[in-house]
Amino acid sequence: MTRVSEIIAAKSQQFQAELEELLVHPSVKGDEQGLRGAADWVARRLSALGAQVHLLEAGDGPPVVFAEAGQGPRSILSYTHYDVQPPDPLGEWGSPPFQPTLREGKLYSRGVADDKGDVTARIQAVDVYREAYGELPLRLKFFVEGEEESGSPHLAALAGRYGEMLRADGALWEGGSFDEAERYTFFCGLKGIQYVELRVRGAASDLHSAYAPIVPNPAWRLVHALATLKDEHDRIRVDGFMEQVRPPTEAELAYIRRIPFPGDAMKKMWGIPEFVNDATDQQALMRFQTQPTCTICGLRSGYTEEGEKTVLPSSAMAKLDFRLVPDLTPELALELLRDHLDRHGYGDVEIVPFAGMPAARSDLTAPVVSVAAAAARAVYGHEPVVYPTHGGSGPMYSLVQGLGIPGGVMVGVGYAGMRLHAPNENIRLADYFHHIEFLVEFMRLFAAG
Repeated sequence: MTRVSEIIAAKSQQFQAELEELLVHPSVKGDEQGLRGAADWVARRLSALGAQVHLLEAGDGPPVVFAEAGQGPRSILSYTHYDVQPPDPLGEWGSPPFQPTLREGKLYSRGVADDKGDVTARIQAVDVYREAYGELPLRLKFFVEGEEESGSPHLAALAGRYGEMLRADGALWEGGSFDEAERYTFFCGLKGIQYVELRVRGAASDLHSAYAPIVPNPAWRLVHALATLKDEHDRIRVDGFMEQVRPPTEAELAYIRRIPFPGDAMKKMWGIPEFVNDATDQQALMRFQTQPTCTICGLRSGYTEEGEKTVLPSSAMAKLDFRLVPDLTPELALELLRDHLDRHGYGDVEIVPFAGMPAARSDLTAPVVSVAAAAARAVYGHEPVVYPTHGGSGPMYSLVQGLGIPGGVMVGVGYAGMRLHAPNENIRLADYFHHIEFLVEFMRLFAAG
């Protein structure tokens, strides 16, 4: 056992207790007390490092907690968030979602994997580093926000206002984990997103379905409009959409080809017989990494309760998200969608835009990428799996590419069974403590540069 792992083992009960202190705050959008409680806890714990803490107020939203620890010529921006997803449906939890519960080596609580485990692990890693090696030889800039699960609506403005203070030589993002084959996996970018509602209106109120021969049905109108967006082979047919997709670089392709995609394990875990279009693992991986998406996330119209009710709906609504790749910006996606619907005769279909974020993709030759890989090899004992991009979205662009930071890597405390955004969210405590060790090694190697 190394000096670092000995220190972590000696402090494990303290570290777990601190994590649980943060987890009890129900920091869900709309719960001002829960959000403020979580922000205050993070601010106090960062103050205990001797850091000067700043609360960066984000409009009418919860504050960003910013602090800087250590000193040296190199710097790292650490991005995490203290807000969490709603815990619904509550009936599917094995224990109360904001009452951390340990079962068989796994800690269950809403937000433990996304993202409070990353928040506390990075703070605790500074304590461990100092005890093992002395003062932190780099400047670690903590940026802990409270609106990630709401689309980070104020983050771009904050990045513009405090850019000089936030700029660094690399970024540690949240979100890495062990995959289905127990390989440590991290990501070097995120897809963008544009979330929308499509709305269609018909009669002033729901009518008896006997009037269907003469009264337009907005549900059918919406279905027909949706059918123009994708074909039966899952190809996006929004006019001009796919023409905006930037081909992957040779460096990105080289990384993708080295990814051991666990297709069979994924299909088994998700309970599906095959990928879309019965794609091979390599085909599925390439689509996952390089292609945008057009996804119907929900539909609502008319009567949807148990039993029957013969009704002609007065309105219909669909929620969609478009996951975006570099060059296909949220603004451009909205423009192309509007033009497409108008061109195909669906000018009456209303588009209501929600969260939008551009895609972020790091320079794969940036030091932060190679150092993260070296730290993973040293701590986990195997070559990590490196994805050029993650299939999900987040505000990385504003804080990394937007500030000229050469690269960011998504590293975290998770594993394949952590149940992100679902009931019974959990992490394995052994992973949590190993991740603290990984962070200490990363800081040591990055500072040595």
